[in-house]
Amino acid sequence: MSDALTAEVLRNALVVAAEEASIVVVRSAYSTFIVEGSDASAAVLDARGRLVAQSMATTLMNSMALRTALPELLADLPPETMRPGDVYALNDAYRGGVHTNDLLVYRPVFVGGAPAYFTATMIHVSDLGGLSAGGMAPLATDIFLEGLQLPPVRLATEAGLDPAIEAVLRANSRTPDKVMGDVRALVAGTAVAAARLESLLAEHGEKGLAAGIDDYLDHTEARTRASLAALPEGSYAAAYPIDDDGIDLGRTHDVRVTVTLGEGRAVLDFAGTGPQVPAAINASASQSLAAAVFAIRCFLDPAIPMNDGCLRAIEVRLPEGSLLNARSPYPCGGRYVPIYAAMEAVFQAMSDAVPERAIAASGILQPFSIAAVGAPYWIHLAYDFGGVGARRGLDGPDATGVHFGVGRNSVPQAEPVESRCPLVVESIETIPDSGGPGRWRGGLGSRTVYRFLADCHVTTRGDRLRLPPPGRDGGLPGRLGGFYRRRLDGRLERLASKVNNVRFAAGEAFVVETTGGGGLGPPAERDREAVRADLAAGRVTARGAAEDYGLGSSSDGLR
Repeated sequence: MSDALTAEVLRNALVVAAEEASIVVVRSAYSTFIVEGSDASAAVLDARGRLVAQSMATTLMNSMALRTALPELLADLPPETMRPGDVYALNDAYRGGVHTNDLLVYRPVFVGGAPAYFTATMIHVSDLGGLSAGGMAPLATDIFLEGLQLPPVRLATEAGLDPAIEAVLRANSRTPDKVMGDVRALVAGTAVAAARLESLLAEHGEKGLAAGIDDYLDHTEARTRASLAALPEGSYAAAYPIDDDGIDLGRTHDVRVTVTLGEGRAVLDFAGTGPQVPAAINASASQSLAAAVFAIRCFLDPAIPMNDGCLRAIEVRLPEGSLLNARSPYPCGGRYVPIYAAMEAVFQAMSDAVPERAIAASGILQPFSIAAVGAPYWIHLAYDFGGVGARRGLDGPDATGVHFGVGRNSVPQAEPVESRCPLVVESIETIPDSGGPGRWRGGLGSRTVYRFLADCHVTTRGDRLRLPPPGRDGGLPGRLGGFYRRRLDGRLERLASKVNNVRFAAGEAFVVETTGGGGLGPPAERDREAVRADLAAGRVTARGAAEDYGLGSSSDGLR
């Protein structure tokens, strides 16, 4: 077997080890969002803190957190104190974590009596306190309102879970049995990946595995630099706004970036981004790193593996104390808002750099939770996705969002949700005319209606619901979505984009409408047949075809 082939086989074996771990977590977890949404992440790292491999379902938000947090864990709990069977955990946003409900779990894999690798898993556990059930706290003004903060701790030993840590987790959760079920699933996932890694060590030997990993990380770096070298050299600046912070609705916030390309590397400098604020629109550094890396990778060879080799060619500068690198005690739970603005800013800068691959702005994902008003608690946590911005030569996909923060199937199926929670999913549909008109049309937003069979609390954390995603090169913005309450008499009331524990009565409905993507190019240049096809498919209405595209005369064939 050639060295290149051996390296490729080894790379895939490590990815499979992580993938199997994530599947074990999904099948073992208790939380509806994990079980039905398959939202679990797993990775293999080495003792130097390098990301070696991640599961196919692992999002960059999670793998960057696992990578960034491992050195913090090792700083508090030195490797020489670790023993086989030990498992460790943390969720500290300021030390590589995400937010309080995202639990990062690590298991050392020993070589020659010392930890040489770590298998890691991560999910959003059902509840760890805070202002509202499920970890949604859109009106939090400090980190303490978002839930339990867990520094690096030993979660388990060969004998099982640490009783004291289990007691702390149970005492801080509205759903203690579900949380502990989730925790045991995370631990089981690390054990499966560790067993696979030990098999690879037995097959390749300590030096063979280490050399193979070094080789394919180097190979990934070389491929990344070659792909970056093919891009036009220069500096490209862009910015993207945030609707509001949920507290001061009149205050503006912007994320800014300058992307500098040259000599096979990329520097993404977010200097000029707004300062951190006492509101849930800040992010930890690991999450902003994920946004930047994801966005630049969208303009590179898609076959490049995601591991530490890729990161060597990409430098990300995040000003400390900014919206993208918050420090204590500023809240970080609303990280989707600033990091998706960061992603969009990079997209627009890169669209200037490579106009033939330009993309208009997209509708953001809209997280929300629905929970019982009291014990016994039930929680439904979900995301609905906006339309993707139009690409050069292509319409934007409908209701899928451009996302890097959720798992395989983050919009759970209606039937399992209805069986677990007292609600009925009345309808799920795309919204005609919601995609921004253009030569290439933006993707459509969606509308989902939940009718409640019991009183409940609704919490939302939306954005791009006041400022529509703009079109590009003459394209028009996407249509704004929103959160709504449908009263018993049928009246529809719009909620703010960020609300906490709004009480709904049994029989009322919660309506989630997502924002459409922006269009690209002047609408007048859109192919007439494409407009007619959209009309026939219900993507545009007769009014939209006439007003947005001028399709209305008898010669156009419109009846």
